Formats: sequence, structure tokens, C-alpha cells
Amino acid sequence: MTGRTEPTERTGRTGRYVVDLRAVDETQAAVVGGKGAHLGALSRIEGIRVPAGFCVTTDAFRRVTAGAPELGGLLDTLSRLDPDDREAIRTLSAEIRRTIEGIPVPDDLAAEVEGALGRLGGPVACAVRSSATAEDLPTASFAGQQDTYLNVVGPASVLRHISRCWASLFTERAVAYRRRNGVDDRTVHMAVVVQQMVLPDAAGVLFTADPVTGNRKVATVDAGFGLGEALVSGRVNPDVHKVRDGEIVAETIAAKQRAVHALPAGGTREVPVEPGRQTQPALTGAQVLRLVRLGRRIEAHFGSPQDIEWCLADDGFRFVQSRPITTLFPLPGTDDQENHVYVSVGHQQMMTDPMKSLGSSMWQLTAMVPMHEAGGRLFVDVTRRLAAPASRAALLDAVGRSDPLTRDALETVLARGDFVPSLPDPDPEPGGPPSGGAPVPIETDPAVVTELIERNRASVAALERAVRTKGGPALFDFLLEDFEEHRRILGDPLSMQVIMAGMEATWWLNDRLQEWLGEKNAADGLTLSAPGNITSEMGLALLDVADVMRPHAEVVAFLRRFQHGNTQRGNARRGRAHGEGTPDDDVRGGGFLDELAGLPGGREARDAIEAYLDRYGMRCVGEIDITRPRWRERPATLVPVILDNIRNFEPGAAARQFEQGRRKAREKEQDVLARLRALPDGDRRADETKRMIDRVRTFIGYREYPKYGIVSRYSVYKQALLREAGRLVGAGVLTREEDIFHLTFQELHDVVRSRRVDERLLRRREDAFRSYHALTPPRVLTSDGEAVDGAYRRDDVPAGALVGLPVSAGTVEGRARVVLDMAEAELQAGDILVTAYTDPSWSPLFVGIAGLVTEVGGLMTHGAVIAREYGLPAVVGVERATRLIRDGQRIRVHGTDGYVDLLS
Repeated sequence: MTGRTEPTERTGRTGRYVVDLRAVDETQAAVVGGKGAHLGALSRIEGIRVPAGFCVTTDAFRRVTAGAPELGGLLDTLSRLDPDDREAIRTLSAEIRRTIEGIPVPDDLAAEVEGALGRLGGPVACAVRSSATAEDLPTASFAGQQDTYLNVVGPASVLRHISRCWASLFTERAVAYRRRNGVDDRTVHMAVVVQQMVLPDAAGVLFTADPVTGNRKVATVDAGFGLGEALVSGRVNPDVHKVRDGEIVAETIAAKQRAVHALPAGGTREVPVEPGRQTQPALTGAQVLRLVRLGRRIEAHFGSPQDIEWCLADDGFRFVQSRPITTLFPLPGTDDQENHVYVSVGHQQMMTDPMKSLGSSMWQLTAMVPMHEAGGRLFVDVTRRLAAPASRAALLDAVGRSDPLTRDALETVLARGDFVPSLPDPDPEPGGPPSGGAPVPIETDPAVVTELIERNRASVAALERAVRTKGGPALFDFLLEDFEEHRRILGDPLSMQVIMAGMEATWWLNDRLQEWLGEKNAADGLTLSAPGNITSEMGLALLDVADVMRPHAEVVAFLRRFQHGNTQRGNARRGRAHGEGTPDDDVRGGGFLDELAGLPGGREARDAIEAYLDRYGMRCVGEIDITRPRWRERPATLVPVILDNIRNFEPGAAARQFEQGRRKAREKEQDVLARLRALPDGDRRADETKRMIDRVRTFIGYREYPKYGIVSRYSVYKQALLREAGRLVGAGVLTREEDIFHLTFQELHDVVRSRRVDERLLRRREDAFRSYHALTPPRVLTSDGEAVDGAYRRDDVPAGALVGLPVSAGTVEGRARVVLDMAEAELQAGDILVTAYTDPSWSPLFVGIAGLVTEVGGLMTHGAVIAREYGLPAVVGVERATRLIRDGQRIRVHGTDGYVDLLS
């Protein structure tokens, strides 16, 4: 049986503005919109039946709207509205709709529509359905944003409803959805699909992947009696069937009390279902399985999981829509059919936003382990480590200490028994250390840390000297060689020993002091103001910058005016991802430094910022993505933090704060040792604890330096690549330097060699990157597509509290400030910072807050380390914290026990 549109008719275009549904496919969305294109493609699939119909093209929409010149002014006004001004958007959208509905349909267009209706076989009831060009896209479905009208009878009524569909392009919900997905209203056009109405016995939706878990092997069928309108609108609970490998593995039969039916004269009506029929299934088991088989055929044609609307009439299935399921997290590509378990890199690196192509590929090329990209994020395949007992135990222990949610997610997958294969532990290498043995001892000597830092600095300096002479293809050959040096430094055995020594000493202190003294997280008080931490020093150094500016009133006033303008312009950026900017956004540019220098005291202020940038200017939010703008590129990012420091602190605060932390740590050490000596065998315990305290204070600060070394090196790489991009722009190969961010490193290498670039690839990558912001990356992802985030298995948290991971001891109560963009933070002394994640670039904010809550994080991630050094109570890994905690709400952070109370 071949795919066909019913009833059989000749295919082809019927006029300038009307095209037969069977004459189009998925490549013609610009002509017939997303819905029309997908329906045309559906009709071409073998065995798939689609109700006959035609499309009124986007040319017709443009022709009609051109007859209302006032629309241009209305759209200009709409584009300037604040995205948060819902009332203004609602009012203006309604005016635009009234304008479009009031435009008469031209006679020639009306004649084409009437002719197409006649070719459907005489007077027939129709479904009239909106089909926008920005609809049913792989990256955004726009489902339900425009209008559909069922059981429309007669040419005059069809024409009237076509006008309504055109106008529905500007429903409030459609305008808001386009704003969220970065789609310009002027770039979207409306086609209309008109199809012969099907009067079904049952109808519903088929998801070829589980829309909740993401599992690609589980299909879900929702079914109800009559038209699918009642089910789609949520007025009726559907029967739900789950199918895997050709079997129904779960089903729920709902009490279907209402159904929607077509009326003879047109329109629809909701009617009661007979009591004896309400609990009968809308589909038989055989019908469910047949429907899923057809759905798999549709999925194979489109190449991705589909959300399919279907109806059953005369024991045959008709399909009235198919669109991609855009909410599923994409899968890493594999070249086998084996099961795989992937762990999120972003949750370990404190950067869960999507990365652009160049950033993702550079991180993979310089990483110590192989990685896989999906949805703009990176993942590590841990399947083999989970398969063998010893490596599994080591992985779960390491992950559990860092992020209990990731461990729980892995254990959830392992509990299924058959997903991860069982393999024996590999034999130890001859002469190598025993598997799971103790780490190699290291002497507690600050000179070891000094040596490692000097090695890193010397290597970056050598890179800076050498790269200046490189360009063209030779630059890429040189960088590939330097990536080896980069990995060598990261994998330096001595560096790894120092990092592990500090972490293991922390764990030892927490475990032993809880056992011996009954004190939770005792190491937190012992690591206050630990020496040599480049990240905590960075936050304190910005206090010194504020000290330079504070005496100069005109400088401070200038910064306040600048920040006010920045905030005003920033309103247009709302809805963008965490810390993300645009390449041409000069709001945070460095031009303000030149203006600053012309003010009384401004030269000293500029020099202070410049000196700060010389040391820390390579940092930024999301700094593992090389494409993110660095502070050196946009120094105005620091203005709100500097103003907070001027307002909230007195001169000399940096030195006082560091010394205060050091004094508290020394007092804590003396207290702990005295209490230990009072115990049986106390001298031995105190001596062991003293050695571990010395070790942690010597080595824990170095934990932050390798990341600093990475971003220092990345800054050099980026500037070299941007210089090359400038040459490509000068040669006319690229339009903008920032276009290189949407190419992988190898693709950019090829462009430099060939002097040619695929513009369509760049635009596809831009669109994909934009769409990835709407996706939430899971902590664990399986090759079946299941996103597993884990749960806290704790019963020691009060009802109503938000549970998380305790990473810095203490309890604090204060005003929550929910901040998603560091450059727009305005904090008062005593505020508690609530955000999605904090990488090292956020540490300048830490000096002025009283506590920290994040959605992502672990015991040894950067935010946790700095919170402990500054003595801030902190709870991380609090799921959906930025949504559940309101900005300005009072909260209490229990940093010792790992939960947050929401107060009045």
C-alpha cells in the first residue's frame, strides 16, 4: 500500500495562491508553513493516510497584508515593547488581529479557494488550520500557538476562517512564544491548510518517544472518543497506552465522560458519553500496536521522534499532523547499537548552558577524557566504568562525594539490572599500583604549589610568545601541538597529587571529626582564608579596585549612570540564557574606560581596572566555552559588582576580611585540637588532625589554579583565532568575526585552508544554539534517550524545605536575590545569592553576600570551595531553586545540614 491523500485526485498546484496538499513536502515550509509541509510529507509515506486538502500559501498572506499599510507601524510598535509588558502586548496584538480580519479577501484568491473546495468532491465539511512558517520546526514546535477551526461548512465560512487563521499569527501566546524563541515577528508568515473533515470514532496523540522520560524506545498513545479536540485541550482525561518492542507494557483506561462531535450544520459540540461506554477503551490492544507501527514509519521518515495527531474512522487510521518532539534532550551520536550511560560534564564544570560549536570542540580537543556532544552540552560515556565492580565502586564513590544526585541517577540506571553489561575488573598492569590503592604520599610543602604555579605561568608565557608569529593553516597546526602541552599540564602527576591531597584531607577531617567530636563539616571552618586560592583572591582584589574609586564622587556617579543605562538596555536581553551575551552587544564593552579616564580621579580608576584585568581579564561566566566574551573584552561587566563593593564596604575591607578568616580558622584549629586531646587516645588523634589541617591549608587553594591556567591558555587561543577571523572578514569569506563561533575547530581549519564557508551551516548552527537554551541538560543520559536526574534520599529535612547538598557550614537568614546574569546583579550586605550555577567568575560577588544557594554544584566545585574560604553558609544542588525561590523573599540557608527554609 502506498502513501496517499484521500480521496485520490491529481496532484499539483491549482493556482497562484492555492496548492494541493500532495504537491508539497517538508522542504516547502516557506510556501505552505510547517504544518502544511509536514502534512504533505506525511501523504507521501507508504501506508500513511492523510485527509485530502490544499494549502493557501504564504504568498496569499503577503498579498492580503500588503493591503493594510498600517500593519507596518503596528509591527514596529510591537517590536519595541518590553517583553514583560503583557498588557501592552495583549492590547496591540488584538489590534493587529482586528486589522487583518478586516481586510477583504481578493476576488481571484477567493475563486481559487472555491475551486479547490470543489475538487474535494462537492459540499464537504472542512478543517481550516493555521500553518505558520515558524511552526513544527525541529527546534521549536510552536504547538497550539495559532488557531484551528473544525467542521467548517461552505465556501463563505471557509474564507472567513482563513482570515481568522491569518490573524491568529498575532495571538498573544504566539507573540510571546516567538519572543522566547528569538523569532522576529516580521520574519514569520502564515499559510492555511484546508482539509476534508474526518468524523472519527476515536482520536488522540501518539508520541513515538516517551515525552516525560525521553525514552526513545517507549511510545505513548493517548486516546479518547470522538474528535481529538477535547483531549488536546485537556477537557477529557485520555486512555494512556505505553508500548515498547511491540508490546503494551503499561496502560490506564480513563473514565471518558465527555466527547466532542461535529454538528451537521457546522461547528462542534461537547456531548456526554453513555455511562456504560465511559470506561471502555477507545482503542483495542491490536489497534494500539498497529498505530505505533505506523508511527514508527512516520518517525523513520522524518528522522526524529514525533508528536502525531491521529483519528480512527471505519477501522482505519488517518493522520492529521506530525511534528518533532522538541522537548526531548538530543542523544550523543554513536556508531553502534550498544547501551550507553552518559554523565553531564556541565554539572561538574558549573556551566550547564549550551556551548557554541567552537567552544564545544575546543573543550573536547583539550580535555583529558573523550567526550560526546548533545544539545550543545558535553557528556562522558561511563558505561565501561559502571560495568566492572571495582571501577563502578570507585566512580560511584567519587561522584557521590561531589554530587549525590548524579550518583543516585547512576544507581537508578544500574538498578534496572540489564541495561549496563557486567564485565570483570581488568588485571592490574605489571609493576603498577594496586587497583583502588592509597594515593602516593606527598610532603606538605608550600614550595610544591609554588613550583606548579610557576610551571603553568611559564608555559602560558611561552605560548603567548610563539603564537604571535603564527597565521593561516600553520596556526592550526601549531595549536594542535599546543593542545598536547595543555593536556600534559592538566595531567601532571604532581598537580593531580596536590589536588587530591587537599580534597582527601578535607574528606578525612569531615569524616573523623564527625566521628570523634560529633561535628558536621568541621573542615569548613578550618579552610577559611586558605592561602594561594586564585579565585578567592580575585574576589578580594575587586574590593581594592573599589577602594581606589570610592573617594572620587564623579567617578562613582559616572559608574551609576552607566549601570542605570546598562540595566535599561538589558531589559531587551531578558529571556536569554544564564550570562549569555551577543557578539554585537556593546553594553558591556570597554569604551567606558576611555570616558572614565577624562573624569577627576578617573585615570586612577581606569588604571585600577586595567591592572585587575591584566590578572583576571581572561575570566567570564561560562568560561569553559571559549566563545564567551571575557572580562577583558567587556570590562563593564564588572561595574555592578564594583558599585556594590563601594556601597557595602569600608576602605581596606579586602585585607580585613582575609585576616578575619585566617584568625577564625586558627581559633577553630585550636578549639578542635583541644577537644581532641581531652578524648581517650587524644594526643594521637590531635596529632593526626594537625597534620591534615596543615595539609588542607597548604594544598586546598591550589584546587582552583588549574582552572585559572585553562582559561588563561584559552584566552590566548581565542585571540589568535579572532585575529584569523578578522583576516577572513577582510577577505570577504566571513561576514562577522563571531561567525567562527558556530564552526568546530576542524571546520574553521578547513575554512582557512579553502577560503570558503557554508553560510547555510552557520545559520543552522545559530538556530540550533538558540533552541538549545530551552533544553535542560540531565545529569545522566542513556542511549535510550532517558534523562535521569536522581533524587535526594533523605528523611532529615523539614516539610516544605528545599533540599540540597551542604557544602559550607553555618546557618544564615536573609533576603534572597535571584540572579541569572552577574552583570545585572545588585546586592546589598546580608543578601543571599540564589542562582543556577557559579563558576569562578562569580566569586567577586561572594565577598558581599551572606549565603549562597545554587541549582548545580558539588562539595569540591568552585562555588563550594570559595564559599568555605569566605565562611558563607551554602547549599548547592537545589533543584529549580531559581524558580521556587522568589527574588526578595526571605529564606534561611542551613549550610551544615543541606536545606533551605522558605520564610514569609
